[in-house]
Amino acid sequence: MKAIVCTNWGPPESLTLQDLPELLAGPNEVLIDVKAAGVNFPDVLIIQNKYQFKPNLPFTPGSELAGVVRAVGEGVKHYKAGDKVIAFIGYGAFAEQVIAPVNMLMPMPSGMNFDVAAAITLTYGTSHHAVVDRAQLRAGEVMLVLGAAGGVGLAAIEIGKALGAHVIACASNTEKLSVCQEHGADVCIDYSKDNWRDEVKQACAQFDGKTGPDVIYDPVGGTYSEAAFRTIAWRGRYLVVGFANGEIPKLPLNLMLLKGASVVGVFWGEYAKREPKANLLGMQQLLGWLSEGKIRPHISARYALSDTSLALTAMAERKVTGKVVILP
Repeated sequence: MKAIVCTNWGPPESLTLQDLPELLAGPNEVLIDVKAAGVNFPDVLIIQNKYQFKPNLPFTPGSELAGVVRAVGEGVKHYKAGDKVIAFIGYGAFAEQVIAPVNMLMPMPSGMNFDVAAAITLTYGTSHHAVVDRAQLRAGEVMLVLGAAGGVGLAAIEIGKALGAHVIACASNTEKLSVCQEHGADVCIDYSKDNWRDEVKQACAQFDGKTGPDVIYDPVGGTYSEAAFRTIAWRGRYLVVGFANGEIPKLPLNLMLLKGASVVGVFWGEYAKREPKANLLGMQQLLGWLSEGKIRPHISARYALSDTSLALTAMAERKVTGKVVILP
């Protein structure tokens, strides 16, 4: 079977497409024919040895996928060959086949296509954990989303609207902001402009006279973080989701004191591992919203397995809106 392989730490172009031996499912494992695999920003970091999770070389990157069960290992009772499934794994998804632990699988809902199934796990799982669990966003509150046109950003917009909140989306150009508007953002702001903080405050004022956002969703980091934090409302919650900008910011602690605000860490992968039952309930709520049309994964591009490096390069250069998927 063919797979993308990382043999040395480096940029996407250092990855190679290789023929590997067929896989065999062990106890409590499932062998899956991969039909679609989602691409995420952590994939760019993992192959460069810049992520919290550090697999041993060589390895195949890719953490989320949808496919068809080919075979099951000893002890697997609830899946059989031919079942359509969604899986979230540490690595291995950018391949024609993958082995997944049975506890990291869930059945694909009837009527869902493989592209959408491969695009919902990490981005929507992260944003649901962040917005619903960590921030406990409530109807009528205001949420500011940075990097709003990316996969987790669009998911955060849709989840915020599903909860009845007002959502302000920030992105770096008109094209990206139009995608945010299509996915429900109430106000769209270009944060490449110098006066974007003033625009945030003006936008908040139109929602019952709010003085600032109750929740700030930040997957970007860098210089945007402190500027955004300075707009936060009293008792606001600042969600630290990631650092797509490449720079981990340092926030002055006096800002939290003056606003009575909280800085809240979001690490969905660890949450899913430590609290699987809570995570499953979250995924079930997401699938319910999907069936109701409240969330709509935006897939902006599809790549062949041989072009995986191009997909990762586009992700690294922040040229992606929503999600891109690999189709083995």
